[in-house]
Amino acid sequence: MNPPVCCVTKGRLPLVISIPHGGELLPDWLVRRLTPVARERADTDWHMRRLYAFAAEQGASVVEANYSRYVIDVNRPGDGSSLYPGQTTTTLCPVETFRGEPLYLQGDGPLPDEIDERKRDYWQPYHDALSAEIARLRGEHANVLVWEAHSIAGALPRLFDGKLPDLNIGTYSGASCSPAMRDAVIAAATGSPYTWVADGRFKGGHITRHYGRPAQGVHTIQLEMVQAVYMDEQAPFPYLPEVAARVQPVLRNMLDGALAAMAAL
Repeated sequence: MNPPVCCVTKGRLPLVISIPHGGELLPDWLVRRLTPVARERADTDWHMRRLYAFAAEQGASVVEANYSRYVIDVNRPGDGSSLYPGQTTTTLCPVETFRGEPLYLQGDGPLPDEIDERKRDYWQPYHDALSAEIARLRGEHANVLVWEAHSIAGALPRLFDGKLPDLNIGTYSGASCSPAMRDAVIAAATGSPYTWVADGRFKGGHITRHYGRPAQGVHTIQLEMVQAVYMDEQAPFPYLPEVAARVQPVLRNMLDGALAAMAAL
């Protein structure tokens, strides 16, 4: 019996924590085709559920992928189109790491028919689960916030110059949520000891852009965090509780501010 594609925890608040890149599982049929560096799964958004446990305890829903983004990236458009035309980025079924290292042994990369199968078996179930949870909460609340929880290594020369700000807020340049909610999250970041940017290198992935429909009561905000603010970026990528405890109040302020602004709409 294979583990499910994702786990869903149903909450009572008008808040969904979406964790599309936290999955660590690699199916046996894929492992044998991967390079040793791929098996480290360095591009995982490690420990997101643990970092955001406070939100689930307060009543947020959580939708979390169980399988690695190396199987398929559920935060990329299903048609494989680029989120950032002209910039280096990974694909729907990645063949390289963020650092440009090959994921597959020579000649073992996915062909189009296999990509379609992965989309059916892994990509679609995640979106079905997320859509169902949004719809359930919209049946109970006038507005719902989908918070896209992400993390990434702070320095990846292939993807961006220099070092990223600690907190990278993405609202698809303001299109995915109400202006007041965007302002509230920025205010929380401004009042924190962390560096931040809004709609910089990371404006929000497919989930932020696709589900964010403020006029229809669904608001989406992505937070791409530099991993060093809560964990060790070197393998085996351990969680650092004392470091994480310093950023969690900032995350709480961001979420509380966004929810308060949403309640006032």
